[in-house]
Amino acid sequence: MAEIRVHNLLKRFGAFIAVKGVSLTVADGDFFVLLGPSGCGKTTTLRMIAGLEIPTEGEIRVGGEDVTFRRAAQRDIAFVFQLFALYPHMNVRDNLLFPLKAQGVARRERQARLAEVARLLRIDQILRRPVGGLSSGDRQRVALGRAIIRRPKAFLMDEPLGALDTEFRELMAEELRALHDRIAATTVYVTHDQTEAMAMATRIAVMDRGNVLQVGTPAEIYERPATRFVAGFVGTPVMNFLPVRLPVAAGTRRVVIDGAEVTVRPLREVPARGETVLGVRPEHVALADDGPLRGQIYGLEYMGARQIVTVETAAGHVKVRVPAGERLRIGENVGLRPDPSRAHLFDAATERALVMGNADG
Repeated sequence: MAEIRVHNLLKRFGAFIAVKGVSLTVADGDFFVLLGPSGCGKTTTLRMIAGLEIPTEGEIRVGGEDVTFRRAAQRDIAFVFQLFALYPHMNVRDNLLFPLKAQGVARRERQARLAEVARLLRIDQILRRPVGGLSSGDRQRVALGRAIIRRPKAFLMDEPLGALDTEFRELMAEELRALHDRIAATTVYVTHDQTEAMAMATRIAVMDRGNVLQVGTPAEIYERPATRFVAGFVGTPVMNFLPVRLPVAAGTRRVVIDGAEVTVRPLREVPARGETVLGVRPEHVALADDGPLRGQIYGLEYMGARQIVTVETAAGHVKVRVPAGERLRIGENVGLRPDPSRAHLFDAATERALVMGNADG
């Protein structure tokens, strides 16, 4: 396996710039996820790493070698597609062996690798079956097996679980991460599903409009989002955003929302135009009779062990996560208290997260 370095990668399609100067380092053995909405440039970035697209500008290194302008076949990288890309006229065994035959690998070595991959993916019992009659889960295992059997430097995966239903997707996500850990593979994985990314990744790069907005571990992305977009894209339900009515200054410990003062951590920097937005996740807002914000319950969503309460305030809707057993009713007036230690302030002009101090100052 090998480290992947991408430096100032840019891709133009005519006048449209799909990827705008992306720089990334995928460490040897990383499970690195490119996460973002449709059209953000994540698949184009992956295809350039694979050699399926040629960069307009920039450099790509795999294992220290410059592969920027090498063909895909010269990069020793395995690509797993969303729609499996299996040969329908071959059975499972022949699909798995095909890349080894194309490489001229000796027959004894081919059989040894086949046995190893079949055992690893638990597909020994379907090796003689045609791929057309397999379930989606089994076809995805075969597609993964065909990539693994080559023993490439790195695996690139473009939404490989996107065609599966929810139950299979969760199962395969768990299996795929366990497989990654067993074979210590360097993996770059593309998805628009933030739940999938958070569950599988060692590190995540969040992309939007061709730019990488933040790179970090799942915990860093969730707990310390670098921009309002990252904060809103990662997390279910999404983070609440409330406009701060008065300009704030360095050292501020309270902000005014809908005429009420809300305590925050001390602000260490001044926003560009003095305008800010308060962000707080639903699990970091408490229902409290003496809460500084007031509103009326607009919606209740039962989620099993918890419920999501939507409160309509003058500043906008606020979602709160509470235990399922809490007795609440539509139309009830309630108070809201955001947790000062878990609240975020974003520059309203740039959407960048502002640096805040500790809760104790």
